[in-house]
Amino acid sequence: MGRDQRRVVRALVDAHGQTYAEEAGIRLKDTPQPLYRLLVLAHLLSARISASIAVAAARALGEARLRDPRRMAGADWQERVDALGRGGYRRYDERTATQLGDGAGLLTERWGGDLRRLREEADGEVPEVRRLLQEFPGVGPTGADIFLREAQLVWPEAAPYLDRKALRGAERLGLPAAPDRLVALAGRAEPAVLAAALVRAAVDKDVAEDTLDRADRPGDRSDG
Repeated sequence: MGRDQRRVVRALVDAHGQTYAEEAGIRLKDTPQPLYRLLVLAHLLSARISASIAVAAARALGEARLRDPRRMAGADWQERVDALGRGGYRRYDERTATQLGDGAGLLTERWGGDLRRLREEADGEVPEVRRLLQEFPGVGPTGADIFLREAQLVWPEAAPYLDRKALRGAERLGLPAAPDRLVALAGRAEPAVLAAALVRAAVDKDVAEDTLDRADRPGDRSDG
């Protein structure tokens, strides 16, 4: 007998439904500083490094007060390297420190330090937003996907944004690899929360196994 897919999704969201921005201590709002911090987080997460280290590095940059493009661009290169190092982000720290400085300069010069202006330039068209995001040094297709996955919480025109990694998580859990169907199964859960939970299942086998175990528990009413 197959599992109830709605129970699986509810179990996943209930246990693992934390966005990466939230984990990094970013209170995401449609204002310049949180959106910039999300861009930095997406940049860090897109490298071949564990998500926990990328999140810790984003927190360390915040603790170093490098929370807006003006401060990031104005910081000494070594200051950026040191902050990344405190977060454990050592493998790519020197290159990333340079990219963060250059990207902050680009954001300031072209969009006045405000990613909402990038959104306006794209007329809210998600493919164009995704293309423009990739103009930032170190932010390729993966980084743009991560940003939009999380930003859909405050940029509703992007929702539902479930990229290939999120859909791999759905497949690992025996769920349909179709965004609209997954959102329907998730009920009232925010698409950004669902996306983050699916990504966690994609990258961590223990998350997937825990989710399926929870969905199979007798008397579990996570579907109700």
